[in-house]
Amino acid sequence: MFWDIYNVIAGLFVATQVLFIFQMIQNYRYALHKSSRRRDSYKPVTLLTVPCKGIDKAFEKNITSFYKLDYDSYYLNFVVEDSDDDAYEKLNLLKEKLALTSKALDVRILVAGLADSSSQKIHNLLHSCANAVDDTEVFAFADSDACLDPDWLAHLVHPLRKKRHGASTGYRWFVPSENNLATLVLSAINGKIAQMLGNTGFNQAWGGSMAIRSETFKELNLDKLWATAVSDDLCLSSTVKKAGLKIMYVPACLVASHEHTTWPKLFEFARRQFLITRVTMPGVWVFAVFCSLYSLAGLWAAAAVAVFAAVVEHPNALFYASIPVLFFAGQLIRSVLRQKMIAKLLPADADNMKAAAMVDILGNCVWSWVLFGCIISSAFGRTITWRGIRYKMISGTKTEKMD
Repeated sequence: MFWDIYNVIAGLFVATQVLFIFQMIQNYRYALHKSSRRRDSYKPVTLLTVPCKGIDKAFEKNITSFYKLDYDSYYLNFVVEDSDDDAYEKLNLLKEKLALTSKALDVRILVAGLADSSSQKIHNLLHSCANAVDDTEVFAFADSDACLDPDWLAHLVHPLRKKRHGASTGYRWFVPSENNLATLVLSAINGKIAQMLGNTGFNQAWGGSMAIRSETFKELNLDKLWATAVSDDLCLSSTVKKAGLKIMYVPACLVASHEHTTWPKLFEFARRQFLITRVTMPGVWVFAVFCSLYSLAGLWAAAAVAVFAAVVEHPNALFYASIPVLFFAGQLIRSVLRQKMIAKLLPADADNMKAAAMVDILGNCVWSWVLFGCIISSAFGRTITWRGIRYKMISGTKTEKMD
């Protein structure tokens, strides 16, 4: 009876793994093809908002990149909670130094004040949008720890020329600023997620590199939904998809985030991301659990069954042994593909990512367990700490500030 059931499972393992490998190859080709194009035909008036809190790593380098965008019609707003924030003085100094050389139509350093019912980040974003000039056609958002290429904004807004495209997004790639193991593993498991993005319906917006038409923003009442939410990007993703619109992934807007972390910080960060996902988009969280279990079962559980089949001399033992081999080969192929992809998308950081690439390729089977542990840890509780502030998530659009 067991073997009859397992024959069906084994067939599904083989078929789905082959399809999954094929999809990752398609995503790889999509990323390289789309990122190599120039985007000059659609450049609407855009408000780019960058929320800031404290001085991030490579702060001056990152902020300077926002001034150097090759885009003729954008306004640039940096937003802090309070003028006592360390970032406020630094932002003003950089404005004096860089504003006159920038193509930005205007640069403002805004003080949003303390958030009441949403996360501080969302409060900052809403304050910026509320102060947009009347002719603003697109709202674009970026994180202060991202370093942008000059053509980033042109690529990001390009998909929005079509109204069925509700939002556009890039993603982060963690570039280790130090090669300790926790930082290298963070880069590896984040790369697994980044690789899933492509020309698919599974795309989710990422707040550090995303854009939406101001018209769509208002039609979907995102200002009201954001007003009590903790997550800007997943709330936006859920709302856009419920409206029947697409979220377009823009590979050229995958940005470098230079990072150094420790094991406790890695698990805190990953748990927070997956907990926000569980509360805001539970279907996506369940899918993540399934994919993680599938990856582990296809390699480790299938290997155990293959050993047992060999011991009892089952006639299909060789076929059963091929399943964990296929899963191992699939994980190896995917890790090599994503490392080749990122070396081409972020060539300036390629040398700094060599250690991370080796750790990803050689240890990908082990890091799958780390990722699974992070996902499972998010199954419990609703409280997160973000930028030093504790929040309790009641739902995807309702948040209580704990402090």
